[in-house]
Amino acid sequence: MNTSLLIPMAVLLVAGIVLLGAEVFVPGAVLGMLGILALLGAIGMAFSISATFGFYIAGGVVILAGIGVAIWIKFFPRCPIGRKMTLSEDGRQFKAADTNPDLVGRAGIAQSDLRPAGFALIDGRRVDVVTDGGMISKGQPVVVVKAAGSHVVVRKAEA
Repeated sequence: MNTSLLIPMAVLLVAGIVLLGAEVFVPGAVLGMLGILALLGAIGMAFSISATFGFYIAGGVVILAGIGVAIWIKFFPRCPIGRKMTLSEDGRQFKAADTNPDLVGRAGIAQSDLRPAGFALIDGRRVDVVTDGGMISKGQPVVVVKAAGSHVVVRKAEA
């Protein structure tokens, strides 16, 4: 039995668990992937020590992962950090803000090239707009032809 790998294997196990825990708070899945790789490395080292030991470590990782997920599901939503990271409502009543219903027929100036999307200055507000077809160059006059929620459609204004 090769015991010289026990300390590096233990370090990989602890690092894998810590990295998987940190994944919750740092977006991007990088820490989670590193944690999984560390755990797989620890399992591989355990198998190189002995097959029986490898199966014990692999089984322990699987069982601890299941217990960790169960504890996480039960307690995380109730802790202060969990309450801040989760919604307090189910979201069925959520609706998009109807921010532009009064813009139809209003004139403005294209603040960027509209290819077909971009920004226009309408009534002194910068509005995210889309053209009804062609491209409109920056600085050209535009008129709003349709506005529903945050979707505003413009066309080039006739001189």
